[in-house]
Amino acid sequence: SFRHLLPPPSLRAQEEAGAESVTFAWHGVPYYASQVLLLSPNRVDNLVDEVALDVTALSQVKQRIIRSQIISLILVGLTGILIAILLARHISRSLSKLAQAANQFSAGDLQSPVVVGEGVREVTQVAQALEQARQDLRHMIVALQHEKAWGEHLLQAIVEGIATIDAQGNITFWSQGAERITGWQREQVLQRNCDQIFPNYLTQPQFSQPPFSTIVATTGKHQHFTLLLADGNQATLEVVSAPLEWAGAAGNGSPAEAYRVVMFRDISEEVAVQRILGHFMANMTHEFRTPLSAVAAAIELLLDQTPELSAEELQELLLSLHLGVLSLQTLVDNLLESASLESGVFEAFPRPYDLAELVEEAAKTMHPLLAKYGQRLRIDLPPAIPLVHADPARTIQVLVNLIANSGKYGPPESEVAIGATVVNGQICITVADRGAGVPVHQRQKIFSRFVHFDSDSDVTTGENALRTQSKQQAVSRFGTGLGLWIVKSIVEAQGGAVGVDARPGGGSIFWFTLQIVEER
Repeated sequence: SFRHLLPPPSLRAQEEAGAESVTFAWHGVPYYASQVLLLSPNRVDNLVDEVALDVTALSQVKQRIIRSQIISLILVGLTGILIAILLARHISRSLSKLAQAANQFSAGDLQSPVVVGEGVREVTQVAQALEQARQDLRHMIVALQHEKAWGEHLLQAIVEGIATIDAQGNITFWSQGAERITGWQREQVLQRNCDQIFPNYLTQPQFSQPPFSTIVATTGKHQHFTLLLADGNQATLEVVSAPLEWAGAAGNGSPAEAYRVVMFRDISEEVAVQRILGHFMANMTHEFRTPLSAVAAAIELLLDQTPELSAEELQELLLSLHLGVLSLQTLVDNLLESASLESGVFEAFPRPYDLAELVEEAAKTMHPLLAKYGQRLRIDLPPAIPLVHADPARTIQVLVNLIANSGKYGPPESEVAIGATVVNGQICITVADRGAGVPVHQRQKIFSRFVHFDSDSDVTTGENALRTQSKQQAVSRFGTGLGLWIVKSIVEAQGGAVGVDARPGGGSIFWFTLQIVEER
């Protein structure tokens, strides 16, 4: 019996028709014991029935269940940790992609889209917002680039020079127009003082001018400034400036820095034209006065002394009248042609014509003038000369101007020769003299308007200080300076070319070409 193993009765609660169960171990074996109280009818002879059951299998099952629960809890915990790790890695990869996209933004790469992928809703929302910001920023930058390119093209198209100068007088901006006008490149002038780039060239007292920094300090007033360009030539600029306050360089919260915007343009040719026109008008007065005075004197002698004059004296007075009228006619013709060229209505009407007739007419016109100075006119044309395309009146004017020019600069008792040769389907007409000749560097300039070369001194006559950007110009002291310019304009209007070469033995050969009429 194992009653001694059971708890004492005083420790066991008893109930009517009830029972109590306990567990205990005996020799290492677990038991489940239960006591049942059997009540007698008289409630005196009560019995207690006690039963013990081996519960080893149940205990093992319980232990397995406990172990299973512990293992399950461990597995659930490990699974949760693994899921958390995977989710954290997924979120970390998404955040890394967001960080990479942000770094690309910082590096200026707005072409690559922000791709994170689906997964974490919050990260996806951030990625979508970042992608939208990328697209908006890219569109904004493209618009700004277009505006910048438009501004740069606009500045390139402006022929005037534009520069900005800070409060210390240093140049901070230099446009392409400024480069074209001055010859100074942007990298050569930036952060240099404006008085170094625009030196006070006119140092003579009669041409004194204030420094450039003083000129640009005056707002809204157009002023002229003369300086030396990068290539050493002299130029006159019209300068105007305006204040500009810009806080961009100083930064936020800092006071705006004072700048000045300077615009300038080259007016050298305008000033030159004004001076040339003054000399031109003075020469025109002289050119008209001389033949008119000769004509007036000859007419006065004819009116007062005609009965007393001999045949030779009468012939001389009539010749003087003829030369005066011829000079005035040539002058008026040149002025009319110049006016038509300036107004853009000049036209030539070439047609087939005999070159010999044109030369003969021009020689007849110029013979009295050459004879006055003892000069001779020799005509040497090929025997079988083809017809040429020429405007007769204007081609005769070309020959008259060239013959007059050769007679003017040729010495007395010399010869002026007219010739013609067929070259490459054209006829080249030459007018040669025995003057001092024209140097090579002046041969193109003398066909320009108002330009004359004084071969005796090897310098241009007129106002020597008168210059433009690329060449020195001056007014002829002998004429209007229009003859050779009109010659060039008429010849080119007929499809020809004009030039001058040195003549062997001394002198010049002026030539021009005309188209030959093709035989059918």
